[in-house]
Order: sequence, then structure tokens, then C-alpha cells
Amino acid sequence: MARSQNSVVIVDAVRSAIGRRNGGLSSLHPGEVLGKVQKALIDRSGIDPALVEQVVGGCVSQVGEQAFNITRTSWLAAGLPLTTAATTVDTQCGSSQQATGLASSLVGSGVVDIAVACGVEVMSRIPIGSNGNKNLGLGVPIPKTYFEQYEMTSQFEGAERIADKWGITREDTDKFGLASQERAIRAWKEDRFAGQYIEIEAPDFNEAGEQIGSHIVNKDEGLRETTLEKLSTLKPVARENGVHTAGNASQISDGAAAILMMTEEKASALGLKPRARIVDSCLVGTDPVLMLTGPIDATQRLLSRNNLKITDIDVFEINEAFASVVLAWAKEVGADLDKTNPNGGAIALGHPLGATGAFLITKALNELERTGGRYGLISMCCGGGLGTGTLIERL
Repeated sequence: MARSQNSVVIVDAVRSAIGRRNGGLSSLHPGEVLGKVQKALIDRSGIDPALVEQVVGGCVSQVGEQAFNITRTSWLAAGLPLTTAATTVDTQCGSSQQATGLASSLVGSGVVDIAVACGVEVMSRIPIGSNGNKNLGLGVPIPKTYFEQYEMTSQFEGAERIADKWGITREDTDKFGLASQERAIRAWKEDRFAGQYIEIEAPDFNEAGEQIGSHIVNKDEGLRETTLEKLSTLKPVARENGVHTAGNASQISDGAAAILMMTEEKASALGLKPRARIVDSCLVGTDPVLMLTGPIDATQRLLSRNNLKITDIDVFEINEAFASVVLAWAKEVGADLDKTNPNGGAIALGHPLGATGAFLITKALNELERTGGRYGLISMCCGGGLGTGTLIERL
């Protein structure tokens, strides 16, 4: 992905709290969850929504309630202008981060002056893999010729092979899982997420499907008090003697996030104060068998193209799909784990697939502002062997 010609700035970023599977957000249609976040982003900035020329959204399981260009239907369902165009992309787990890269490229190249990037996944209602389910009677996503080129592995197996290759033990992954929970709990206790999430009202239904009330979702629901002793008793999910369990891998979750971007000149003309600059974006292809090493290549590419060292980065947000993904990345690129996911990651907070990329960018932006840091680097591994990357600079 080419670097921007125009200076592209982030004016605001907002997210929902992340709901647990069958938790607080599960009673809402995905289009309502995303629409509420899109509307909040526009309302907070105070801009005329008709000035937003394109919205690019990420969603992985585009079937059922998440089909039919969920980015567009969410925008319209929120009462936002019909003149704003929208596109939904699937880059697997990195979908909304790639949506951010595409939206910033539209702005940077001069195609539009203002764009919104966003993402949604309500996994309680649309489970992972739903759009490729054999029960649909529409065949399978992988053609037979694929197997002549590559071994077909699961993400679980890929994570275990990464652990093997980089010498990561069960104790290592459990310690990392515990740290994610402890950091997330501390972040909420210290109110570090203030200003980056909105409250969402969701309906309550009885067994007959009748609405009997509502509740407010205003806190990430995946946080769990635990200990190394408790984590050590959990059963591995991929191999009998594997290193990954439900305690050191990402959670099934619901949520949405959105980012408002524009040219620096447009922000100035509208009297808006930019919060950060998009320095560079990338999407890299990696080994689809190991599958989850993309953050290594994406990080190396972003640093190389921008003449930066790993020590120049103040905050890293690397998606905790599995503990071994982040641990192997840190070993390979030499990153400081104390600066990585400082407020917890997907192990503690959750991983609403299509929303997580925009969620991580929102977290990185706010953490840079909280600590006074300059550069934030965000990266994700993606199914099929891809790595997303975004480099931002606080203004």
C-alpha cells in the first residue's frame, strides 16, 4: 500500500465496549452496533456528516445479519446521509485495520477529503466461519488446487508451530495471558479508556422474543481475575501437549470501532484539531501454513520504509490472537513487551474480528496521548497468512 501524498490525520476515534459471547451486545443487530459507533464518531467531531465522502468498514463473517455491505446498512440505519458511499472489506482478523489503510489511502491520494474507517463483528449472532459453513450447501472456500501448493492448517495449529519455532513454552504463554488480564484490569481501575468508548443501550428480551427492558453496555466484558496456577490447569485447545488454552488466546467477542480521517488542510479549514497523523500503512503476505507471523513482516516493513528503529516506537498494539504470536514477534523484532499492549489485549478484552483493527488503533492513539509518546505501531496477524500494519504519530 503506497504512502500518502497528502498528510492524512486522525481527528477522532471511538469504539464500543467489547461484549463477551452472549453478553451485553448480543441482543443487538450488528448493523445497530456499528451504526451507533459511526453516529457517535460524527456527533463527537461536530462535522456535517454529508462531508464524509466514503466509509470503509471491515467485517469477516459477511453472511446473514452481516451481509449486504454491513458498513453501508449500518450508516443508513443510523440516519446518516445516503450520499456517503461505503465499502465492506474482508482481510480476515485485520479487516478494519486494512479498512483504515484503504480509507487513509483514499484521503492521501486526493480521491476524497474526508473518510471514515470502521469495523464490526457480533460473533454471538454470527459465529466465526459462518460464511464458509458446509451446511449452507454452497461448497467450501478452499479449492482442491490450493492443497497442491500449501498444507492447510488451522490458526490453532499455526500458533503452536510458531511456539515450536521460537521456543515458546506453556509457562511463557500463561504468563503472557496473566499479564494481559492484569493490565486490562489496571486500565479500567485507572480509567485509562476514558473518552475512547461510548455507552450503548441494548434491549432485553423474554423467551417469547418480546422486549421487556434494556441495559447499558459500558465496560469491556472479557476481564477475568485469575492466577498462573489457575491458568496452568486449563486444557490445551489445539494439541494434547500444546501451549495455548482459553486463558492465553483471544476471546470470542462482539463490538465495533470507527476512525475519522481527513487531510490536514481540511481539518484546518473545518477548525478541527488533529490528534495524530497516519505516517504509513502496509499489508504483507506471509507463509499461510504458519499463518500468523504477519506482524513480524509488517513491523519490519514499516520501520524500514520510514527509517525508524524499534526503539523509536513508544506504543505497540499487536493483536493477541494467541500469546505465541506476540511473543514470537517481540523476539524477532526486538520489541519491548512493556510497551506492547500496555492496557491489555485480546486475551483479556476480546477480539471482535472485523472490529479489532480499528479498536487497536483507537487504543494506541489514546495511550500515546496519555503518556506523551510520539509513535504508535499497530499490527495484526490474519487468517491465510497476512499481516496488517499502521504507523501513527501523535500531534
